[in-house]
Amino acid sequence: MKLFLILGSINAFLFVALGAFGAHALKPKLEAAGYLETYQTAVQYHMIHALALVAVAILTQFLPATGLVTGAGWAFFIGIILFSGSLYALSMTGISVLGAITPLGGLAFLVGWGMLFAAALQL
Repeated sequence: MKLFLILGSINAFLFVALGAFGAHALKPKLEAAGYLETYQTAVQYHMIHALALVAVAILTQFLPATGLVTGAGWAFFIGIILFSGSLYALSMTGISVLGAITPLGGLAFLVGWGMLFAAALQL
């Protein structure tokens, strides 16, 4: 599905940009605040799931269970927003309550991978 290729490529662009921004411009601030590892976790999961969105775009062309695959794509996208987004915001603002959103993003990632697993079982 074209939409997931667009979402995947935009998110891949963003993870490269945000990773570079964090590694260079934000690194001293993040280290001083103790959030460098948190930011790096956000970038890592952002990268993995941006690539997962690209994989979903490809898989929708080949798998018969496209409803499950499409659902997985939406779950990955929501997971990026909630998981990585909350960790980026926490790292840059220090507002610790934002960390409460992160597990919801992790749950969305798990749902996405579960849906891909279910789609594979239907092959």
